[in-house]
Order: sequence, then C-alpha cells, then structure tokens
Amino acid sequence: MFPVPCLKSTLSKGLGLGIVAGSSMVKIPQVLKIMMNKSAEGISIYGTLMELFAVSGATAYCYVKEFPFSTYGEGVFLILQTALIAAMVLHFSGQRLLTLLFTLLYPAALYVLLAGLTPLHVLWTLQSANVPIIVAAKLIQAVSNFRNGSTGQLSAVTVFLLFAGSLARIFTSVQDTGDTTLIVTFIATSLVNGLLAAQVLYYWNAKPAKPAKKKAGKKAKKSD
Repeated sequence: MFPVPCLKSTLSKGLGLGIVAGSSMVKIPQVLKIMMNKSAEGISIYGTLMELFAVSGATAYCYVKEFPFSTYGEGVFLILQTALIAAMVLHFSGQRLLTLLFTLLYPAALYVLLAGLTPLHVLWTLQSANVPIIVAAKLIQAVSNFRNGSTGQLSAVTVFLLFAGSLARIFTSVQDTGDTTLIVTFIATSLVNGLLAAQVLYYWNAKPAKPAKKKAGKKAKKSD
C-alpha cells in the first residue's frame, strides 16, 4: 500500500514544507535577543553578510530553475531575517551610514537576481560558490566564538534549528532535485552548523572574556 518511491516523495514534500514553515521563524529568536539586549556583541558582521550572499544566490538559482517551492522556500524567509540581522549588527555597532547604504543597495541587488536580469550561468556560478562561502562564513563566526570564549548574543534556538534544517535539506535535495550542487551545499552547511551547535553547548554557561586591564602608572618606589 505504501510503495517506497511514493513514501520517499511524500516524506520529502512533508519535510520540505515543514522546513519552509519553520524557517519563517527560525531567526526570530536571534532578532529578539539583539533587540532586547540592544547589542549584537559576538555576532560577526562579515559572517552574516557572507551567509546572506550565499542564501541570496541559492534562492535565486532555485527560483529561476523553477524547482518546487518546497525545496527552496526557506531561502525567502532566511533572506528577510538575515538581512534584518545584518542591518541590526551594523546599527548597534554605530555604523549608521553603512546601515543606510545596506538597506538601500541590498534590495536592489536582490531584485536583479530574482527578476530574470541575471544570466542563468551567473546564478549557477553563485550557487557553486556557496560551499566555500558558507563554510567561510560559519568558520568566521566559530573563530569569533573561540576568541571571545562565549557565543555572545548568538541564539541557541536559531543555531539548533538551522542545524536540523540543513540536515533535512540533504534528503529533500536528493529526492526532489537531484542537483549535485545543492546536495553538496547542504552537506557542507550541515557540517559547519553542527560546529556552531557544538560551540553553543560547550560555551553554554560561559561569559565573554574580559580584556586584561592595563596597569596604571609605574610602581611606587620602595622607601628606604
């Protein structure tokens, strides 16, 4: 009654839609944590921007290739939430001019990618570059965590959800698209998301390392 191909297809569609639904809120805990603390301490702007670049290229590639929405729909929500986090990191770092430029230029660049103005071979190149970009972005954040001795304002809920989602995406990409580039991308994403999840557990109760205080003045001379 339940042929294996049919079961796999149903499971893949269900997982895909579940990931898309979950992605609509996956980074909200991170956004709320930054807003409540009015700080983006510990969150690498370089890593965030690289992640945004990667998810934008991947989503545009899948959209133009007309893959099922269930295979890439989370990219739409990740773009919105990651872009918001990037703007907040810039804002709370005091970079108001850069915040303004980012909020103006990024939507324009995204329109060019999604509106059919970018050749397919360029989108394929962007998608192919996702593996090194995503790995580099996550490693930048991992190195930042290591240097700080904590995960700062990084949301544990967001990290674990992203890890679980990337693992599930390996299966849905194999089942629904068969696209080698997408499959390799999600395998790499799962590995680096797993690293961040391990750091969250390791630094669970750790506080950010405080820089050593400089010694003020010279030592007083001993009296005779």
